[in-house]
Amino acid sequence: MKLKAKIHRIEAGEPVVVLNKEDAEEMGIFVSDRVRISADGKSATALVDLTASVVKKGEIGLLRDVWKVLPVEEDQIVDVVPTERPKSVDYIRKKIDGLELHGHEIREIVQDIVDNNLSGIELGAFITSTYITPYTMDETVALTNAMVETGKQMDFGTAVVDKHCIGGVAGNRTTMLIVPIVAAAGLTIPKTSSRAITSPAGTADTMGVLADVEFEMDELIGIVKKTGGCIIWGGNVNLAPADDKIIRVEYPLSIDPEGQLLASVMAKKKSIGSDYVVIDIPVGVGAKVKDIDTADKLAHKFIELGKRLGISVKCLVTDGSEPIGRGIGPALEARDVLLSLDNKGPRNLTGKSLDLAGILIEMSGKVQKGKGRDLAEEILSSGAAMMKMREIIDEQNGNPDIKPDDIIIGKNVHEVKSAHKGVIRGIDNKLISHVARAAGAPKDPEAGVYLNMIKGDCVNKGDTLFTIYATKGWKLDEAIALTRRSPPVDVGGVILEEVD
Repeated sequence: MKLKAKIHRIEAGEPVVVLNKEDAEEMGIFVSDRVRISADGKSATALVDLTASVVKKGEIGLLRDVWKVLPVEEDQIVDVVPTERPKSVDYIRKKIDGLELHGHEIREIVQDIVDNNLSGIELGAFITSTYITPYTMDETVALTNAMVETGKQMDFGTAVVDKHCIGGVAGNRTTMLIVPIVAAAGLTIPKTSSRAITSPAGTADTMGVLADVEFEMDELIGIVKKTGGCIIWGGNVNLAPADDKIIRVEYPLSIDPEGQLLASVMAKKKSIGSDYVVIDIPVGVGAKVKDIDTADKLAHKFIELGKRLGISVKCLVTDGSEPIGRGIGPALEARDVLLSLDNKGPRNLTGKSLDLAGILIEMSGKVQKGKGRDLAEEILSSGAAMMKMREIIDEQNGNPDIKPDDIIIGKNVHEVKSAHKGVIRGIDNKLISHVARAAGAPKDPEAGVYLNMIKGDCVNKGDTLFTIYATKGWKLDEAIALTRRSPPVDVGGVILEEVD
């Protein structure tokens, strides 16, 4: 059928066209069926939505996602024909039925995810099916390879190292210390990082306070060749693009299938040509992994997947019961990083970063086992790590001479005081993160929380436990109200319970 194109500058997140109900009935098309639209020797496949009024009979509404693929003129005549659903939908149904998928079936599903050939409903059904019927290791390997093959890949040669943290711990900006330490040791560490989804800051958000983080592939390669490392946002370089699409569907469903987690992490590592990877698995209240047994099982799966991908993997199960560092939020975390590189930062952030960096240095064969942390500490204490970080900041278009006090933080401030004398028994990762987000982080980089006290500190009544920073007064008020409803810092004595 020939129809007149009407351009609608609306993004649906998937290719969608709108047909008048009468035209759809004539073609035998229903909502969520697919059509192929052709013009000027090009074509695009899209999902169908229907209307009785927005699009008139004889017209077709092209949403922006379709128009970007098929950039026709307003009122241009296009050919529209029904088309079959992708074969991958049958494979999704197979997984829904609890059956194991073959490698070529997973490859076709992933390719259709990348090409936007699946609807949100179909992709949601696929992700849910893998949560109900978990991936086998064979499926996980196939998924990882498919995610790598449908995106861009890099090759920096040998001795390429990387790290990843499973997450759930507030602060924890170890990457921004590990990268300059490891690069200063002569290794290559092209670190692509994420922005925050549910936390007050991702590594890319914090690095964004110090330098640009959005680069194209050739720019990334140039930075790494000059400095040995980088800390950039991974969204611009198209590594394992299926992963980002899957994560966007997982988030509203509040599910994170283990096989998808494994593939998500390792696909990014294989895409940049990693030879050695250390995985940080924090365990504790508020962390994603709650107990040691679960962490150990996950660690062994990472190691097995690494072997089958040709990557040497070591997992470190770490204490995730409280925040790492003092700052929570991009600007405050960036201050922590610069202070730590100058050997004046929070001890837990510095210590954990040295442990992880030391393991990576040992894995690469640069030093003997047991000597990696010593070299990492020497690099940090000598100022070589700070010098390397300033090189990276410079190459990423930041100010290489930036100092902690140069970093602007929110002008609206509130100190949360202790109501009584006692000892800090714990700081809840989730609750303190919620307070920082209520204050505006990460959207407002200057917003967040600074921990004046940490676990184990003795406090008197009226002592400041933590300070909230915000750029907007009403956000500060929201953060204060949240703190009163759900106090994130537990102040108590040695008595845990009173029993009569």
